[in-house]
Amino acid sequence: MPLPPDLETPCLILHRDRLERNVKAMADRFREIGVPLRPHLKTAKSIDVARICAEYGADRWTVSTLREAEYFAAHGLTDILYAVSIIPAKLERVSALNRKGADVAVCLDTLDTAQALARASIDGPPLRVFLEIDVDRHRTGLRPEEARLIEIAQTIHDAERLQLYGVMAHGGESYAARSLTELEAMAEQERSITVAAADAVREAGMPRPIVSVGSTPTARFGRSFDGVSEVRAGVYMFQDVFQSNLAIAPLDDIAVTVLASVVSHAPHLNRLILDAGGLALSKDRSCATQENDCGYGFLADEDGTAIANLTIEGVSQEHGYVTTRDGQEIDFTRFPVGSRLQILPNHACMTAAAYDAYLTVDGQGGNLRVWPRVNGWDTYRN
Repeated sequence: MPLPPDLETPCLILHRDRLERNVKAMADRFREIGVPLRPHLKTAKSIDVARICAEYGADRWTVSTLREAEYFAAHGLTDILYAVSIIPAKLERVSALNRKGADVAVCLDTLDTAQALARASIDGPPLRVFLEIDVDRHRTGLRPEEARLIEIAQTIHDAERLQLYGVMAHGGESYAARSLTELEAMAEQERSITVAAADAVREAGMPRPIVSVGSTPTARFGRSFDGVSEVRAGVYMFQDVFQSNLAIAPLDDIAVTVLASVVSHAPHLNRLILDAGGLALSKDRSCATQENDCGYGFLADEDGTAIANLTIEGVSQEHGYVTTRDGQEIDFTRFPVGSRLQILPNHACMTAAAYDAYLTVDGQGGNLRVWPRVNGWDTYRN
């Protein structure tokens, strides 16, 4: 079934059948393993998507902004982990949510922050704190062998209004893996180092914190989750070309696409020009490091049938430049000005961030609905 002809382009299409299939597959995996999922909502940014996760058993959540936390809490979600290092200036927003029953936990990895939180006057329930663990020298976090891990843990444990609740890690280097063996090894590295950090805290005389790990690749390919209390992952709900290139999901499982229109032909450059450029697609070029590079996205026709030889080779702010992967001449009669194409995104998280809503379709285009998204960082309250 074709998409409605009156849709303005570019627009973000969410294929609900694929979304549900992806959510169910991950939920089934961890139900069988016996470890709870804490879905990461930083890509979804939609209560409608979260509700589908809840239908398949999710009862705890991860966010990357306090605006997300406020939005999801306002829609009734609780047990939320704000998975970006907290700073004292943001503490009151967290406390305000917790006074209303949201039960937002925070994370940190510095002694300065731990001491600042310990001194703070927290008006509301005691604040749950996760220690962030560095499992791959990818971003932030503590190492299990560091003395400061125990010093920070002790500072939180001794504070009257803080609760040392968990250790958490994100194996971000899993995205650089190039084989199943490497993915499995990264998952085990993430698990073993985070568990070791929790054990180090216990051996120092404090209650052993829960162990929270996760990324979509390590969640999908981890062979052991011994000692793990929960798993966080997010982009698995949508998938994208990068994930497909990691053999996490086929292209047919990509649940979010961008609908764009052909606005011009440039035969002398062997190009179609679309009205979806760097803002509509993002300029994330993560697939450039992979063998099956998609440029800024692979192409499908309006009905969703892949056009294997087309790729978006470049973008400017509002233009996307489409050519063939092998240099073959484009049949411009097949793509007249005004015709529409669907773009399979390179990185779904970054692409979706440009849009205020999904246009959600069932199957091949039926039952069009608008699902709002929450973007940005602050509500700009008076």
